[in-house]
Amino acid sequence: MTKLLLSVHVLVAILAVGSITVAASMFPRYALQALDGRSDRAAGVAALLHRVCRGYATAGIAVPVFGIATAAQLGVLGDAWLITSLILTALAAGLLAMTILPGQRLLLDAGVDTGAARATASRLTMLTGVFNVLWATVTVLMIVRPGSTTGV
Repeated sequence: MTKLLLSVHVLVAILAVGSITVAASMFPRYALQALDGRSDRAAGVAALLHRVCRGYATAGIAVPVFGIATAAQLGVLGDAWLITSLILTALAAGLLAMTILPGQRLLLDAGVDTGAARATASRLTMLTGVFNVLWATVTVLMIVRPGSTTGV
């Protein structure tokens, strides 16, 4: 059972979180191109990237669910590396839900002036970078597992 839970956890993390990191990283560029009128297809691409982020954010809920189930099976729920990973995961999810997705929606909405749009896009680029670093840190913690007794 542990192997199945871990497999689902890793697969969902790769598919959902990986998709979000790529789409969120690409979004500001296409949103600005659309606002500047530099590309006929940029608005559609930006809208698609936002839908990808939103959809995979929903699917991404399975990552901590299966991660916690796996940790329970392994008996490591109280380990510091896991607790730290859960806190970082919650921070990343909060950042996505409360700033990145709403910022993307703001850029997609008509009537955003160019100055504000550039500031929003710049902020989104930075926040997406923070989101990506949080997930990279969680990934390293999952692999290294400081204090692990497995000897790996």
